[in-house]
Amino acid sequence: MEKPDNTYRYIAEYYSMHRDELCAFAAKRLKYAYEAEDIVHNVFLKLLTIDKMITPVTLPCLVYTMTRNLIYDNWRRHKSVDEYEHVLTTADRTDHLDASSVYSASELNQLLERGIARLSERQREVYRMNVIDGMKVSEISMTLNIGYKSTEHRLGEARKEVRGFLARMLA
Repeated sequence: MEKPDNTYRYIAEYYSMHRDELCAFAAKRLKYAYEAEDIVHNVFLKLLTIDKMITPVTLPCLVYTMTRNLIYDNWRRHKSVDEYEHVLTTADRTDHLDASSVYSASELNQLLERGIARLSERQREVYRMNVIDGMKVSEISMTLNIGYKSTEHRLGEARKEVRGFLARMLA
């Protein structure tokens, strides 16, 4: 579906009028200013590439929602990196690395398979399609001919179950 020229015009006008405001919104919630600028640029790039109808009424809400979601993604990414760095810097590598604390890839894969086996058939199918096959929730719902929200719920429950199982097994 091709976008009308006026949609590009709306987006361009909104960008030129509100870019600094959006950067300030994002920078207030992030550690580094350059990340805020990257997020704002990513929002407008996504807006130019999505096939949804965009009007002057929906554009401000859409921009702020997308910005907020990208900020949350940034927080999640930094949280896992910070936790990993903390483990690396606080652990004495020679004392804590023994045979029982190091898992091979095949052992982790076996644990993951055991965790997946604990899921219901529907959850297992959705989980495999998302995690292993790399399909999006919308693609899975169309493939299995089930509702988007049902697919999303099954995937969420499956992730929670597998994550809990792996946490118990690796503790």
